[in-house]
Amino acid sequence: MPLFAVGLCALAACAALSLALGTRSVPLSTVFDALTGTAHGRDALVVTGLRVPRTLIGLAVGAALGVAGAVVQGITRNPLASPTTLGINAGAGFAVVVAIYALHLNQPAEYLWFAFAGAAAAALFAQALARRAGDLDPVRLALGGTVLQLVLTSWTSTVMLASKRSLDEARFWLAGSLAERPLSVLWPVLPPLLIGLVVALAVTPALNTLALGDDTAQALGVPVSRIRLAGGLAVVLLAASAVAVSGLLSFIGLAAPHLVRQTLRTSDHRMVIPGCLIAGPLLVLAADILGRLVIRPSELQVGIISAFLGAPLLALLARKVAR
Repeated sequence: MPLFAVGLCALAACAALSLALGTRSVPLSTVFDALTGTAHGRDALVVTGLRVPRTLIGLAVGAALGVAGAVVQGITRNPLASPTTLGINAGAGFAVVVAIYALHLNQPAEYLWFAFAGAAAAALFAQALARRAGDLDPVRLALGGTVLQLVLTSWTSTVMLASKRSLDEARFWLAGSLAERPLSVLWPVLPPLLIGLVVALAVTPALNTLALGDDTAQALGVPVSRIRLAGGLAVVLLAASAVAVSGLLSFIGLAAPHLVRQTLRTSDHRMVIPGCLIAGPLLVLAADILGRLVIRPSELQVGIISAFLGAPLLALLARKVAR
């Protein structure tokens, strides 16, 4: 579709700006020469050593969070659902901070499994709170997830305050950042991230039927419980992988699906979820670039920028849903 081509072009342009802009701006011609190996020197080292890993990690994290948001909205039939609002990101973050505090871990490969366990536990608990007569209540799910997120965030702060080392190591990670992340942090999470994407794409056709309600979906032959289980597994894998690499990035999983729906003028998950593979990375890279420029020569973490821009979006969406 033409809109997908436009989205890919916008993403490519954003990736190019991510390589060029920062505390030290680099001309696009130098960026190209550095990528092809024909340029050497300080600017080329900045591009290949710092900004290429940062951009690739942003692409992976954005895709994971965007698709996770679309899937969780589909399986819960709640347009306000996301890995953040359901407490999944907070669960992964709490588990990682506990691992840093208790086991003195400091690498994604070491605490990745704690992120998975925390995300899975939070997802199961949020769904348990939302069950009513065997079915998911979207309103209870949103409220329960919000309460769970607040509780886990307060517990995380308590653990961090109990140890200065935990505070120093976890505070920038919890704020959500792509800075100073070598590519080596991405490789351990890449397999579960790819598995999550494959599972999400596999359940995509069934999400359209699930939107008609559980009874109707079952009457049409859709195994509702298995689809929700598979979708939940995909969300946990994607959200935990993203949190393990970049920390907590708010509202990407909420904003990306809505951006795709508004752009494509459709709620068909067969279009929305592939679209989130573009919109998610686009939002993450755009927020990261803005964070580098807004207080230049210093920078703000991408998690701070995404939260600052996402809070008004959440309020607008909540008002729209209420209407």
